[in-house]
Amino acid sequence: MRTVRDVHSRTVQAPAETVGALLDRLGSDHDPLFPAPAWPPMRFDRPLGVGADGGHGFVRYRVGAYEPGRRIRFDFTDGTGRHEVTVRPEGPDRCRVQHLLEAQLPPVRRGLWFLAIRAMHRTVVKELFDNIERAAAGRQIPAPRRSPWIRLLHGLAWDRARAVALPAAARLAQRAFPHTDFEDAWQMDLLPGLPDAPEAWQGVLRGAAFPVVGRTDQELLLGEDARHLDFRASLLVADGTVTLGTVVRLHNTTGRLYWAVVRRVHPFMARTMLRRIHRRLALAAPTAAEREAAVRT
Repeated sequence: MRTVRDVHSRTVQAPAETVGALLDRLGSDHDPLFPAPAWPPMRFDRPLGVGADGGHGFVRYRVGAYEPGRRIRFDFTDGTGRHEVTVRPEGPDRCRVQHLLEAQLPPVRRGLWFLAIRAMHRTVVKELFDNIERAAAGRQIPAPRRSPWIRLLHGLAWDRARAVALPAAARLAQRAFPHTDFEDAWQMDLLPGLPDAPEAWQGVLRGAAFPVVGRTDQELLLGEDARHLDFRASLLVADGTVTLGTVVRLHNTTGRLYWAVVRRVHPFMARTMLRRIHRRLALAAPTAAEREAAVRT
């Protein structure tokens, strides 16, 4: 195996103590630095400290060393290497932030690193540094401009919707009909920075202008009645997730024949639509540093 090494650093016009205090909040519920929701958030099974286990997306690691306000080392759980962030003062009002990655990879994984992972890694580090400058130095940095290659990789790596039972909290959908002939639900995590108002997710059914037939603080119900079937789509934002649910009531032979065809493609369409708006809203969301500034004001 050969070692890959990737180092990035940036001078920040802010005291090391200020940057270090922000760094100590990595992985927390109010992380002002990691570029979520555009990228999967950094999460751990306990507060930041040696032994905390977690990662971001498919990258898994645990905290191997921690010097509050100065340095955090993350050891990859597969034993291949580490990545770490350090803050070093360069005067009373300036510091140097560095991110280092070292890993020993077999040929196939090394090829994948050079082909795709390195580009995404460098983009995430750059956006992390941008957030440091926004949060610590108050710099107005434009929104990231990602290359077509990064956008392609980003789309391929984005999380998929998972099948779940229609949640009990989706009360409008649960009570839509006296009986239902079909129901399903697809769910994704509500990443930090994604909107928690169900109205913000109404565009999930893009191209199908279904009217709103009911709403609560957590759920928006869309639907339409026809002679052959009645259809309802529920958008539920609750318990840290967003769920797209469907309930259908059939009326006659025409409805049964129609739905026998449509139900074959419906799961693919439902999970694709939810994943598409989930990613679109994540890319349009304010940065972590911008959300931090909004809270302070």
